[in-house]
Amino acid sequence: MERTVSLSATFTTARPRWSPVFQNGCFWLPAGVGTADVAGAPEIGTSSGVPSGQTCKSKDGSMARREASPSLSGFPPEPRRKVCRPAKSVRPWETDSRLARGGRGSAGASTMGRHAREAALLTPLALAVTKGRNCTKSVNPCGIRQYRGLREPPSELNSPRGASWIRNMATTPQLFEEPFDADEYIERLAWRTPGGGSKGGAEAFDPKRLLEEFESHIEELKQLDEKIQRRVEKLEHQCHREAKEFAHKVQDLQRSNQVAFQHFQELDEHISYVATKVCHLGDQLEGVNTPRQRAVEAQRLMTYFNEFLDGDLRSDVFNNPDKIKEAADIIQKLHLIYCLCLCLRYFPGKYHDLERQLIQEFTAAQRMGEIGRMREVAAVLLHFKGYAHCVDVYIKQCQEGAYMRNDVFEDTAALCQRVNKQVGEVFSSPETVMAKLIQNIFENKLQSHVREKLDKTRHSDVEQYLKNLYDLYTRTTALATKLTEFNLGSDKHTFLSKLIKSIFSSYLESYIEIEREYLRTRGALILQRYYDSKNHQKRPIGTGSIQELKERIRQRTNLPLGPMIDTHGETFLSPELVVNLLQETRHAFERCNRLSDPSDLPKNAFSIFLLLVDHLCVDHIDYALEIGLSAIPSSDAKNANLYFLDVVQQANSIFHLFDKQFNDQLMPLISSSPKLAECLHKKKEVIEQMEVKLDTGIDRTINCMVGQMKHILATEQKKTDFKPEDENNVMIQYTTACSKVCAYVSRQVEHVRKSMDGKNVDTVLTELGVRFHRLIHEHLQQYSYSSMGGMNTLGYTAYVSSDITPKCIVLQVPLVLQLFDTLHALCNLLVVAPDNLKQVCSGEQLTNLDRNLLHAFVQLRVDYRSARLGRHFS
Repeated sequence: MERTVSLSATFTTARPRWSPVFQNGCFWLPAGVGTADVAGAPEIGTSSGVPSGQTCKSKDGSMARREASPSLSGFPPEPRRKVCRPAKSVRPWETDSRLARGGRGSAGASTMGRHAREAALLTPLALAVTKGRNCTKSVNPCGIRQYRGLREPPSELNSPRGASWIRNMATTPQLFEEPFDADEYIERLAWRTPGGGSKGGAEAFDPKRLLEEFESHIEELKQLDEKIQRRVEKLEHQCHREAKEFAHKVQDLQRSNQVAFQHFQELDEHISYVATKVCHLGDQLEGVNTPRQRAVEAQRLMTYFNEFLDGDLRSDVFNNPDKIKEAADIIQKLHLIYCLCLCLRYFPGKYHDLERQLIQEFTAAQRMGEIGRMREVAAVLLHFKGYAHCVDVYIKQCQEGAYMRNDVFEDTAALCQRVNKQVGEVFSSPETVMAKLIQNIFENKLQSHVREKLDKTRHSDVEQYLKNLYDLYTRTTALATKLTEFNLGSDKHTFLSKLIKSIFSSYLESYIEIEREYLRTRGALILQRYYDSKNHQKRPIGTGSIQELKERIRQRTNLPLGPMIDTHGETFLSPELVVNLLQETRHAFERCNRLSDPSDLPKNAFSIFLLLVDHLCVDHIDYALEIGLSAIPSSDAKNANLYFLDVVQQANSIFHLFDKQFNDQLMPLISSSPKLAECLHKKKEVIEQMEVKLDTGIDRTINCMVGQMKHILATEQKKTDFKPEDENNVMIQYTTACSKVCAYVSRQVEHVRKSMDGKNVDTVLTELGVRFHRLIHEHLQQYSYSSMGGMNTLGYTAYVSSDITPKCIVLQVPLVLQLFDTLHALCNLLVVAPDNLKQVCSGEQLTNLDRNLLHAFVQLRVDYRSARLGRHFS
């Protein structure tokens, strides 16, 4: 549909419902706003605009329908507002500018100000370029209608008025808002200049017109720059003037502040002078009034003193029970006079009688729970000699019925918790009363309870005595920790420590001797019970120079010294016994930590550790190792049972438990004392002694294993295994001797893996593998081999060699594998063809071996002489 918009169309809506925006070479209108809303707008003087949903007629006679503008992104919603009549005619290019700055006739100008400013420049141009032009309207994704087909300025802009509009728009301040692009600015200026665009080709291009336009625009920019510069200078001048005025104002305020401060100082001095006068007058009045009051008090006391001299108490204060508080005050003052006048006989009786009445009244009030009356009587008794007796009565009465349960410590904590609040309400110095109460409880109730528990078991049952001592001391210290929550004075921790020490001092002095004696007796009893259960009579282990000489000979010669003992597979190491000894020692360390004085703690802990070493390491583990060494058979024994590896396994497990207790229980007690070095030295000494015996036993066990292998090879291996009579019927297989010795080695290797842990496994297996290799190497050099019989030698090497049967490898140690790989290569020299012998000898595994060793193996072949194999080594 074709629509035209007249430049004379003006209307007075409350805010611009149409504000085309120039962007990307075309103009944009809000969605829902058609050309009818522009062309059919009411003329000046109409009362209202066209309502939403009704049609209106434009000047060219076309009909258009106004649609309600939806609220889109970038455009606020359109509320219904009453259309205002303008006060005067408004030109189209002025409408948006007025709305942008919130002028008259714009009820919603403040809301639409931003949209009006964006479209203020392009509104007249939008009306001009759409007049009489064919446009295609569409809605972009943002909800704004786009009029396409406008790529060059229309012919209406060729007039002087159109050029003036272009220049005005080009120099509008809105074009210089950030971000400003100079290239885009010049392109727009050239595009808007008639004859400056590309439409119509080169004939339509007018460079003179474009040059004139640029020169004119440059002049306008210069004028605009001068105008802005003048405005800047004016503002700078105004700023300097205001700065001077502000500086003068600040100086005036400073002078005023200085004057006010001087006045304040004068006022302060005057106030101080008046206050000094007032204090002086007060001192004078007090100096006059105090002697007067003292004279009145003295006269009153003299009157009462006269009554005591006459022996007749006529005053109501001494005869009225309700005035006992006033009578107590008078009696306390007259008591001072009595101390100077001992001739009075009647006064002492009255003093003590009144004191007794006050204590009785306090006791009655305590039983009735009258806190207020108790506080009053306590305040009166504070100046009497019987005040301490009043506190004692209060403490005694508080404990009546408090210990109804069997747990003294819980009853004490509950009693102190209940009394603490009451003491603060009754007495003027509650910390003193509370401390006296706790001291009374400790010295009477707790001490008698501790003495009863400990004295009856001290000599009859030492184990129960130590348990009771530890339990009672622990609970007492825990009770003291709870009591520190109360106000007991400035040094309550020292006070409670002294109370605890007064109860347990006699028991703590002899604790460590009793503890050591108990551990010594208990450890010996546990060991004896174990050996009795095994029907074993413990052999004495020799000491001194003879035993040391035997040990040295045993270590160097590996010979058994002394008779061999048959243990029938018994290791004489008991996990249950070890657990019992460690459990007893753990309890001893706990008691030592709790009951020992901090200065004696490292020494006492070290003495307990020495007892553990004696019982566990010397009397049990070391003895078991000695028995195990004696039970190892000689290397030439037949069908010997090897149990020493079991001893090694159990000793290793036991020592791990010992080391764990050393780190967990002992180290925290001695970590910061010189005893730490002694403990570590003792532990290292014990470990070295055990390792020496373990190494000796393992070495002798391996020798015994090798002896068993040698016996199997000697009894089972036959010469015909390697030089059969019928070469054609020989089947490649393991010989009987090879099968038995390999099975024996497999069992022993498995036994070693179960008995050792960590790197010890590899160390022992390496030693076993080296000796096994030496045995096989020496065994194979005792026979002669035919071409087919030599194949049977591969059974020995196939058991360990990684080149033949990797799944059957048992001795998985790198050194042993390398040795047997080399032995396997040597055995190949027994079966290789004579022509290939030289090539095999120069192989990778044999090239580094001694030529004599290779020659010795080749000499074992039956065909050595017939095939003249010696020429390869000449």
